[in-house]
Amino acid sequence: MSFAKWIGGAIGWSFGGPIGAIIGLAIGSFVDNIADAGSPLIGERQTGRKRRDPYRRVPNYEEQRRRPKTQSGDFEVSLLILASIVIKADGKQDQRELDFVRQQFSNMYGKERANHAFELFKRVTKQNISTRQVCLQIKQMMDHPSRLQLMHFLFGIAKADGHVTEAEIKQIYTISGYLGISNKDYESIKAMFYNSTDNAYKILEIDKSVSDDEVKKAYRRMAKKYHPDRVGHLGKEHQEGAEEKFRQVQEAYEHIQKERGFK
Repeated sequence: MSFAKWIGGAIGWSFGGPIGAIIGLAIGSFVDNIADAGSPLIGERQTGRKRRDPYRRVPNYEEQRRRPKTQSGDFEVSLLILASIVIKADGKQDQRELDFVRQQFSNMYGKERANHAFELFKRVTKQNISTRQVCLQIKQMMDHPSRLQLMHFLFGIAKADGHVTEAEIKQIYTISGYLGISNKDYESIKAMFYNSTDNAYKILEIDKSVSDDEVKKAYRRMAKKYHPDRVGHLGKEHQEGAEEKFRQVQEAYEHIQKERGFK
């Protein structure tokens, strides 16, 4: 698979608005050669739709309601851009964080596709990116379960070097706000990467003082929210990350069960 065909085949709504502009700048003059390589990115796409302009506005609510769910490529590109923002949050790019990004992409997409993605990632990291504009586009076009999956990955990047800085935490928190992620959801995912006495309760988004019945209700609610099927439309490559969140919800519930002595 050529780089041109990977770009052309991977991107849907993300080849528009501020994200499209970032992609266009990242690949530079290479875009001009994509059409010659047989990619549907430039000119008429295989679906027969007209050429997508990377600088076009993001559709309004009524328009985006008619759009299909986020594709794997849209998620992939969004993840690349947000990862570049987090990695630069503390003013440096740690090699362990870069290795984590590359390994995660290799696990999800395979070596060849991961190489293309990382090549784009390296070009994106050289840009000054408006976090707000990128996140608002993602919020408009991406469903909530997929946005939660993005947050899970970003915390994994921050933790990859063994130390999460205040700058990284602040940046991820800012991103979560722009993405429309509630504070409870943010704290739930954050708790999956930290060890503390009340982590299990934070993961289930409840207070330690709630009743046993409330714990059971919270578990059912969170198991539904983080069930891997919720991001099934992104493809099998994203199931592993979703299963990790689901597993941690189960472990949190089991921890509380043992602590309180109920079944």
